[in-house]
Amino acid sequence: MTEKTIVSPDVRRPDRVPPGQRQVDKMPVLQFDQVPATDLAKWSFRLFGLVEAEKKLDWKEFNALPKVKLLCDIHCVTSWSMLNTSWEGVAASELRKLVKPKPEAGFALVHTVEGYTANLALAELFAEDVIFATALEGQPLPPEHGGPLRLVVPRLYFWKSAKWANGIEFIHQNQRGYWESRGYHIHGDPWKEERYSREEK
Repeated sequence: MTEKTIVSPDVRRPDRVPPGQRQVDKMPVLQFDQVPATDLAKWSFRLFGLVEAEKKLDWKEFNALPKVKLLCDIHCVTSWSMLNTSWEGVAASELRKLVKPKPEAGFALVHTVEGYTANLALAELFAEDVIFATALEGQPLPPEHGGPLRLVVPRLYFWKSAKWANGIEFIHQNQRGYWESRGYHIHGDPWKEERYSREEK
């Protein structure tokens, strides 16, 4: 079966580099701690919080879900942008089908194996161009870039694309994640330069 290819809407912008950004040809490696070692035999992905019934997937079950390819640009809050990146994985919207979020669930915290979290409105988490990636440029996702599984949210600054993802917690109100609690903007739109919490309106 041929995998669906999703093209992020930002790829079609006439000017694809947001204000304050510079284009790079190689993706820098940035993280707040050491790259974790992951045992796929023990790995699991949990869908929990404000849902009718929680769900947990092991690595084999996660990879049995329908896969998509994604072409997108990425923009880091540290001022670099990389155009035409190619990812493969499971569309975030596919995971929503596995659980029934309760009506009061309007936001999510994406969790990682390191305890890092990133907050997103459900409308943005389940946008057409958001995926949980297992591959980058046709190769298994390297650990330093978030492998085995990384969230990719092209239309927000790249810190929202949490590395080493292992769960989605459905919540009622917006709640700051790891970097948002340390001075980053609660939303993170690169086209509006929403970099820091002091710039929130």
